[in-house]
Amino acid sequence: MNIPPVPRGIVAEIVSMTLDEDLGGRGDLTSLATIPDGARAKFVIAARTDGVLAGVQAADEVFDQIDETIDVQWLVRDGGELQAGAVAARISGPARSILTAERAALNFLGRLSGVATLTRRYAAAVAGTGAVVAHTRKTTPGLRALELQAVRAGGGASHRFGLDDAVLIKDNHVAVCGGAGEAVRRARAFCGHMTRIAVEIDRIDQLAEVLEAGAESVLLDNFSLDDLRLAVATAGGRVTLEASGGVTLEGIRAIAETGVDVISVGALTHSAPVLDLGLDAA
Repeated sequence: MNIPPVPRGIVAEIVSMTLDEDLGGRGDLTSLATIPDGARAKFVIAARTDGVLAGVQAADEVFDQIDETIDVQWLVRDGGELQAGAVAARISGPARSILTAERAALNFLGRLSGVATLTRRYAAAVAGTGAVVAHTRKTTPGLRALELQAVRAGGGASHRFGLDDAVLIKDNHVAVCGGAGEAVRRARAFCGHMTRIAVEIDRIDQLAEVLEAGAESVLLDNFSLDDLRLAVATAGGRVTLEASGGVTLEGIRAIAETGVDVISVGALTHSAPVLDLGLDAA
């Protein structure tokens, strides 16, 4: 699987902040006190449970910023599946440096692999329906670029990255504007024809209004299965239909089978359990 890299500058900044937090002003006191200067060692990163690997780019950046002489050989890349006990990487080099980098690297790998693993489960649940699973903006502050990369590693689709990516009119915008159709018309007048306009509705009777106003994508928020089917029939393929709200792993296939195009799932990033990986002496 070819996962596009996050721009190096973004990853470097995230990692630098992480290492500053971890090392403070005096560095790794334990390794400095117990590991002889010049000692070398070999380690492996191994999976404790089954899952999907993600976070290789961030982990590499951790090792590079701590000590560029650390040699990391990845046996599995982002998007690759791991079984419990499988070795994801072999690491060799200065022992102090590797142990100093250990926790930060594993934190990135565990968090991002957890996102990829959960995404893979959701994507598998809708396989064959034609629907795709997409992320939302419910991400860890500062880690969005890495978490959305992990969603892609798990087989999920991209949504908007940030507020400047696209217009997505939500219920509070509608409330202030006085109607969903009016909000769509205002957005089109402001943005021009080159910007895609999406709008969230929470009642089926709003659909005709936003279709007439020129929405190109409609987010169906917390719709029942029957109303999702009715929305699909009413839209007739004229717009992209996205289901969202209260989506669970157990219920996502039924949603996909209504014929919607996209199912956005906040849980991919806000509720993914960390995948257990560890650094073991080789």
